[in-house]
Amino acid sequence: MSDAVGPGDLVLCVNAAPNHATGRPVPLQAGETYRVWAVMDFVCPCGRSDALIDVGIDFAWCQSRFRLLPKPKAQAKPQKVSAPKEKETVR
Repeated sequence: MSDAVGPGDLVLCVNAAPNHATGRPVPLQAGETYRVWAVMDFVCPCGRSDALIDVGIDFAWCQSRFRLLPKPKAQAKPQKVSAPKEKETVR
C-alpha cells in the first residue's frame, strides 16, 4: 500500500486497536477519515506493513490500520449560458 498512498490522500481508519508496540489506546477512531501528511518507508515492528503513515495525530501509524479511499471523480457542473438581452428601440 505504501506505493499507492501519498501525501494528501484520504485514508479510512479500519483498526483502532491499542498500539501493538506499547499496548496503550490510540487516539484514532475507526470509521474516521484522515488526510495523509507523509509516508515513511519503514518496516513496522508488527511485520504487517512496509511503511508508516503520518496523519498528523501523535506519531506515525502502521499502514495496516488504514484503507485508501478512492479519489473523488471530477463532476461536470452545469454552466450558465448568458444570452444577450434584447433591447427595445424607442422612437
